[in-house]
Amino acid sequence: MTTTTSRAHHDGTSAPARTVPVALVALFGVYLVLLAWTVLWKLEVPWVGADAMRVLKLVPFAATADAGPSEPPEVVLNALIFVPLGLYLGLLAPAWRWWRVAGVVAATSVGLEVAQYALAVGSADVTDLVVNTAGGLAGLGVLTRARRRLGARTGAVLVRVCAAGTVLALLAGAAVIASPMRFGPPGEDDLPPRTRGAATAADRVPPATG
Repeated sequence: MTTTTSRAHHDGTSAPARTVPVALVALFGVYLVLLAWTVLWKLEVPWVGADAMRVLKLVPFAATADAGPSEPPEVVLNALIFVPLGLYLGLLAPAWRWWRVAGVVAATSVGLEVAQYALAVGSADVTDLVVNTAGGLAGLGVLTRARRRLGARTGAVLVRVCAAGTVLALLAGAAVIASPMRFGPPGEDDLPPRTRGAATAADRVPPATG
C-alpha cells in the first residue's frame, strides 16, 4: 500500500503525484519511538528523575562545573542514531534542500534535549545538538550517494535496509530490557557536583522524636 503526494508548480498546475510506501511511513514512526526511548531512557523502562538531577551543559564538548567533557564513544553513538533520521527525511521529502533537513533534525534534537531536562533523565547538552544534526546530515549524504548508484531502485532497497535496521534495533531493545544491566535512575554519585546530596537530603534529616 502507498500514499500519494503532489507538488504544485509556480503556475498553479500540479506535478505528477509521488507515491510514498506506507511501510516507509510506518518504519519512520517506529524509528522515532525508538529514538526517543534511546535518547531519554537508554532503552530502559521510562522513569522521571528528581529536580537535583537536571543538568544543562551549554559549552559543547568541553567540561563544565556540572558535567565532564563529552566522551568520544558517546559522541559517535549519538551521531549514528541520528543518521537514519536524515535518511528517512530524504526519502519522505525528496524535494527538501539540505538546510531544511538540517533544521528538522536540529529541532528534533532540541525537543529531546528539552525533554531530558524537563524529565531530569539526562544532561541537556549543546554537544548533542551539534553532533545529532551532523548525524542527520550524514544520513542525507548516504541517501544522495545511494541515489547516484541505485537510481530508481533506491527507495525499494532502502526500505528493506530500514526494515532490517528496525528489527535489529527492536531486538537490541529487548536484549537490554532482559539483561541485568541498568542505566537509571542514577544514584547520588552520578549527580552533578553542585547538586550532589540535594536529592537525598530528606533521607538524612533526623526523624522527629516525640
